[in-house]
This record gives sequence, structure tokens and C-alpha cells, in this order.
Amino acid sequence: MLPAHIFRFLKDLQKNNDRSWFEAHRPQYENAKAGFLIFTQEVIKGISKFDPPIGELVAKNCTFRINRDVRFSKNKAPYKNNMSAYFNKAGKKGNGAGYYIHIQPGASFAAAGIWQPEPGDLSKIRQEIDYNFVEWKKIINGPAFKKLFPNGIDATDSLIRPPKGYDEDNPAIDFLKLKSFVVRSPIEEASTTSKTFAKDVAKAFQAMQPMINFLNRALD
Repeated sequence: MLPAHIFRFLKDLQKNNDRSWFEAHRPQYENAKAGFLIFTQEVIKGISKFDPPIGELVAKNCTFRINRDVRFSKNKAPYKNNMSAYFNKAGKKGNGAGYYIHIQPGASFAAAGIWQPEPGDLSKIRQEIDYNFVEWKKIINGPAFKKLFPNGIDATDSLIRPPKGYDEDNPAIDFLKLKSFVVRSPIEEASTTSKTFAKDVAKAFQAMQPMINFLNRALD
């Protein structure tokens, strides 16, 4: 279960995203943060049952700061309107593919994969898909995967032309053009009050695991 006061705080923050309000309501923030850390640790416990290295993580090393980096952004709001966590065997700063949970009023989701990998890693992933396309198709067409992600891998971040070394008629070309390999499943706010919510999130991540393993194998 995700404590309801987390959403209450985030909704208030969306309306009052400035430092003076935040400091005046810091106790509410600390309470929301503590609740999210407890929830995150429960998710880690759930993931550890099918991905044991994740079980060695602690919540504080997986969650992100609420402060925004506004140095290169036109949006100067100092705080994020969400709480989120990333689960990689090396924590939130680990390289490679992992699992992600994003809690935001009206825009919560669970996701997995790797976003905009470095050029060398991107080349390795493309090569792995090219060499093992039958296996890749089996993963992304699996029943549990298709049920959670009917739209498949997000293709908005994609090349127009084939990457260097690949032809347009390559059967895997739609995937080889991708610059990120991410799937996401929306989360309804009402579902977060369920006592099994943390387990449900871990179950969704389990459906993503074959793709995570494939991507990380490419990078090893």
C-alpha cells in the first residue's frame, strides 16, 4: 500500500511549487518521503524473489531527490511533482537496464529498460537484437508482456534512417532504429491504496525481467 498522504503532499506541491511553501511544509514532505522509502523497500523485497541481486539494495540508494536541476531548463520550478525509484543491481546510479516506479498525481507508471544508453552500449544492444532477433521477438510477444504493454516498446525516440551498418530490409530494423528501449505501464491512483500494491508492482516488473536480462546481457 502506498500511503495516501504521499499523493496529498504531491498534489499540494503541484499547486505551490516554490521554496517558501516547501520549507513551511517540510514536515509533510519528510512524512511523505518516509512513506515512499518504506514502500520502495517493500518493492525491493518483491523483486528479490525473481531477481536476487536487487534484494541487496536499500531504498535510499534507489530513490531520487525531489529537487530539480534547473540549470539548463526553462522550467525553473525548484521541485519535482513526483516521487520515483530506480532498481538496478548497482542502485539508481547503476549502468544498464533496470526497473523504475514513478508516482505522480494523474501520471503514475511502472517502467523498465534502458533510456538513451551511451553510443557504445547502444551499439551492443543493437547487435544483440540483430544476432538474436528470434529470442527478442519471443520476449516482447510473450503473453504477460503483451498484456502489460499492448503498445510494446516506446518508439517515440527513434531514428528515421537505419543506423550505420544495418539495412532497411533487416527484419529487426524497427528495433534497431531505437535509441532507447523502454516499456511502461500506467498506474491508476485508486490501485495504490491496495494492500498488495507493492507486490503488484513487483509482479509487473517480473514480466519485464526477460527484457531486462536480454539488454543487460548485451552490455556484459
